[in-house]
Amino acid sequence: MEEPNIDDILQSWPYDPNSVSVRLAKGNDDRDVLQMRIEMGVLQLETTGRPDGEHPFGEMSYFDHLISLAFEDEEMVMTEEMCSEADREFVQYYHRRVCWLTLREFDKAVRDANHTLALMNFCRDHSPDEGWTMAREQYRPFVMFHRIQAEALGQLEESTAEQAVEVLNRGLNELRDVFVEFEADDEFEESELVQRLQELRESLREKFDVGLTLKEQLDAAIAAEQYELAAKLRDQMASQGG
Repeated sequence: MEEPNIDDILQSWPYDPNSVSVRLAKGNDDRDVLQMRIEMGVLQLETTGRPDGEHPFGEMSYFDHLISLAFEDEEMVMTEEMCSEADREFVQYYHRRVCWLTLREFDKAVRDANHTLALMNFCRDHSPDEGWTMAREQYRPFVMFHRIQAEALGQLEESTAEQAVEVLNRGLNELRDVFVEFEADDEFEESELVQRLQELRESLREKFDVGLTLKEQLDAAIAAEQYELAAKLRDQMASQGG
């Protein structure tokens, strides 16, 4: 008896090296699954929980398992196996994050980026050594870039362009803090990730005729020592939930 293969799938869905090819499909039990076409095959990912559908040690993710361990021992140091499993989860959530961004499912992309950033925080706090920490921390700006981009585009769809610009401003400030933390603040303005977020912000300003946001007006008023105006702007922001 011949083993089943995926020839038909690969032939009907050609690989394009110049674009990310992603689609939602149905599993055998009619559940939604994500599929990403890669050079020599197809990645299939679950849409909820861990992308591979596993429940490590009965938990929703390996990160959840690590949290349980740390709850019992706050001073725990990650073992080699823990580090390896954390890396597996980083890769899985990266692939799904890219899928969600490609499909413009921005809230889901934010969710997966937040999972990765929280796992990064845990790994930093329980790392076996500085070298292992820095090998993962180098990707923090990239994950943050995805989260900021997704949140801004989500706000553009669900709220206003001004809210999207505000998200980008806040995100850029958070990114700057990361650069400062790692004593690389002189590289901030030259970062491609930073420049792409700035370009997105300015394109939104131009396309949707967005002037200064309330937060930007407040910052300018404080810098100019216009405290009465600053107070009015704070009241306006508070009334809008800002």
